[in-house]
Amino acid sequence: MGKIAYVFPGQGAQAVGMGKDAYDSHDGARAVFERSDHALGFPLTKIIFEGPEEELKMTYNTQPALLTASMAYLKVFEARGIKPDYAAGHSLGEYSALVAAGAMSFEDAVRTVRARGQFMEQAVPGGQGAMAAVLGAEREALGRLCDVISERIGVVELANVNCPGQIVVSGSKEGVQAVIEQGKEIGAKRVIPLDVSGPFHSSLMKPAAEQLSGVLAGIAMNPPAVPVVANVTALPETDPERIKHLLVEQVYSPVLWEDSISWLISQGVDTFIEIGSGTVLAGLIKKVNRNVKVHSINSLEAAEKFVL
Repeated sequence: MGKIAYVFPGQGAQAVGMGKDAYDSHDGARAVFERSDHALGFPLTKIIFEGPEEELKMTYNTQPALLTASMAYLKVFEARGIKPDYAAGHSLGEYSALVAAGAMSFEDAVRTVRARGQFMEQAVPGGQGAMAAVLGAEREALGRLCDVISERIGVVELANVNCPGQIVVSGSKEGVQAVIEQGKEIGAKRVIPLDVSGPFHSSLMKPAAEQLSGVLAGIAMNPPAVPVVANVTALPETDPERIKHLLVEQVYSPVLWEDSISWLISQGVDTFIEIGSGTVLAGLIKKVNRNVKVHSINSLEAAEKFVL
């Protein structure tokens, strides 16, 4: 029997109504939503279930909303009695992984990611930053192109190394635009501008990271019960202070998702269980390695009917 990893989605996976099926018919899941509202001091659950989508898409709402939905489905899924060997999450999803592994309390995590969203939103004035997905380019070639553009035109950096052939770049509007225009020269098949509110996971986010550092300093972090693979290092981290440090760094560093999944597979993980809204991570993991099993627990039915 191979090993199991729980993985948790990040921004972009949100959908109005996510988790409502669990809320309506599972006491534990309902309690998660209620705890979230209580911790934040406003009815986030109403925005999650009713929208409008524009409101849910605000970074400072999206982040606690996705964390809440993931933890609600985890609550239902836990009854299956399956224990993971590892956990990981994509960007914001790293907080879900840490809560699932018992490293931080759900309330602390919800309040932290709400603040994280606010800091990220404020770090760069609207319209000055951008992100784009680059399809079909080699990582090294894209990295070199970004270096050249950063020197000559404007900051642009690798933000999410998602899977072979899919890398997101982030930075100044001018820098990202230059990648859109020059991507073909390094073999990119397409470069697609993303509908985001800021240049996440780029050095332009350092002001947000500094503010987040202040919030995390006051939060209790425990050694996780199972190793949580960090986005920044693509390696398991268990030291509470180191985890906090990497969560700060994560705001302005690339998310090494492909490397994280490759490392987990190298440790014998052959089953990934994606817990939360959507199927984004399932798609990325399959592109890293077609032979592993990936299950998406993104509905009450999926959580209740799951068998290994």
